[in-house]
Amino acid sequence: MVRQSPAQAETDAQVTNMSVKHNHEAEMQGDMSESDKRLLELGYRVEFRREMSFFGVLGMSFCAIGILTGMSSAFQTGLFSGGPLGLFWGWNICSLFMLFIALSLAEICSAYPTMGGLYFWVCKMKPDSPALGFCTGWIYTIAMVLTGTSGNLSVALYIASLAEIGQGITLSRVEIAAIAWGINIASGILNTIGTKAIGRMSSFNVWWTIGGTFVLVITLLVKAPVKNTGSFVFTDFENFTGWESKGFVVLLGFLQAVYTLEGCETAAQVAEEARRAEFLAPVAVVGSIVGSWLVGLAYMLALLFSVQSIARVQATSYAIPIAQLYFDTVGPRLTLMCLTVITLAQFMAAVTAFTASSRLFYALARDNAFPLKPQFTSLNRFQAPLAGVWLSVFIGCVISCAYIGSVIAFNAILSSAAISVMLGYLQPIIIRVFWPSAMKERGPFHLGRWSMSINLASLLFIVFICILFVLPTATPVTQFNMNYAIVSVGAIFTIVGLTWTVWGRHHFVGPVHTNIDIGATPPDTSIGEKDLEDH
Repeated sequence: MVRQSPAQAETDAQVTNMSVKHNHEAEMQGDMSESDKRLLELGYRVEFRREMSFFGVLGMSFCAIGILTGMSSAFQTGLFSGGPLGLFWGWNICSLFMLFIALSLAEICSAYPTMGGLYFWVCKMKPDSPALGFCTGWIYTIAMVLTGTSGNLSVALYIASLAEIGQGITLSRVEIAAIAWGINIASGILNTIGTKAIGRMSSFNVWWTIGGTFVLVITLLVKAPVKNTGSFVFTDFENFTGWESKGFVVLLGFLQAVYTLEGCETAAQVAEEARRAEFLAPVAVVGSIVGSWLVGLAYMLALLFSVQSIARVQATSYAIPIAQLYFDTVGPRLTLMCLTVITLAQFMAAVTAFTASSRLFYALARDNAFPLKPQFTSLNRFQAPLAGVWLSVFIGCVISCAYIGSVIAFNAILSSAAISVMLGYLQPIIIRVFWPSAMKERGPFHLGRWSMSINLASLLFIVFICILFVLPTATPVTQFNMNYAIVSVGAIFTIVGLTWTVWGRHHFVGPVHTNIDIGATPPDTSIGEKDLEDH
């Protein structure tokens, strides 16, 4: 049985009184939206203003996916593992299965439109396994912090490439890490300003990405000295991995597409800040994948039709290999313009990753799944959870230092982020497949009779991709090309497992109701009589 300290009991009593006052005032004013009512039914009082429009929520996922940035940063992965053939077919196959995953997640999001996202869904559907919800929340939160850190370092690498092309200056790893520190801090400042600023930035990013893609596609196709044939774009096979199996090499190229398309679930992290969240959040989850599929396909085809030499891209000295492709195709001046477009998009994507991680810290602390509850559930006047924002920034700065010592170690840490995101997707989908009756409610967005088929396809694809992510990407395997992602993922699992054993199992029993006016709503099976006694 979990016992509270007198200070914590007093804090919870204050929270309860505020909840009663807020809920009763809203009901008396008659201005409570359906989304707020649904949140109260799920056991949480309304704490955030719903200031995000549909485009703001869509922009969150679209921005987190970062189609321009993901495609540009990971393009060489597919180019060297399968070449144009693997890139084109891998993109379309992976986009289809990522759409299945988005549909699976959107259905759950519609039923449970709360800030915790994946974490809360698991807790709600499997209230008898608090360890599963706890570990899902921690793993996914770590993944979001690492994703933001990866994005901010990518911004620094783009800046380093711009400096080398524009000024002939080659930045050291220490200088690049210092720039990444500055970008991390800038991300924290933007997130400190709060929901409205992030929503506007996300909406802007939708148009920036679409407009930027159009500009880049036209620039590449018009300025390319030599345009490749359709035969090259759709059938040319390239192999810089050392593996002899063509099929395996092409599968390795799939990682580029999956890495690029991760992030659709970010819309769920701002569900408590969005209007009509039970419908618009799941639509944004699915819409971001559909939009990214089409925009990414157009951009990728332009890159493939205009690439001048794959060997030169592979041997480049630039911090970002895609810079070499642009330099060969459009010349130095237009390369500076094109990379600037991508750099700004990358920065906005990294900012939204810290938005998601800060909301996850808030959601975990609210349910006693993270320590220092008063600090991590405190909002500033801009409705931003400051503690979560700046913890994300601090961790990002610390991890960025790893880049100074070893690029290999840093890449392993960031690869583990991509795997952790997929593992975060896996938990609620496993429950939907093996315990289909666990989701007792259905939101306005649902899959009907196709639900089981889509969830099963999503489950199999996630398992396949997680295995692929930890396999060696080159042969013969040496200490310099070894895929250390499995070590990094193992470290994350160890940290989370120890945290649950030492601290979590003594404090976390499932979602904690902050709305005590829940008597008039359907009972919440995630908290029983024993849990009420414990709290």
